[in-house]
Amino acid sequence: MIKRNTIQCSLVQETVQQLPGHVTADEVYDAIVKDHPNISRATVYRNLNRLSQMGKIRRIEVPGGADRFERWCHPHYHIKCERCGRVFDVDMEYIPHLEEKIKDTHGFELTGHDILFTGICPQCRT
Repeated sequence: MIKRNTIQCSLVQETVQQLPGHVTADEVYDAIVKDHPNISRATVYRNLNRLSQMGKIRRIEVPGGADRFERWCHPHYHIKCERCGRVFDVDMEYIPHLEEKIKDTHGFELTGHDILFTGICPQCRT
């Protein structure tokens, strides 16, 4: 089945590209609905999922919090502030093939990894 690139999909992608940092689906929706009041939350969520599956944006799964989306699709790590919940990029070299160094005892064929560090951001520490 060929999926067409809709105006809504383009709008969602452009919004993720323009918003700073790592945004939630609600933040993307709130930004879009200001100028496009007829767009539904479901349409935004559906297109965020579609764009992340297509590799046009990156989804960051945040345990205990809302998933985040960002424009940078290259492999890199993130850190989440335990107090304010914001997510930041970690400035360190990505470790390619890390999954090959891990012996899996559950029968998985490891295909990649995504690491989310946690801590307290400088703003929340003060």
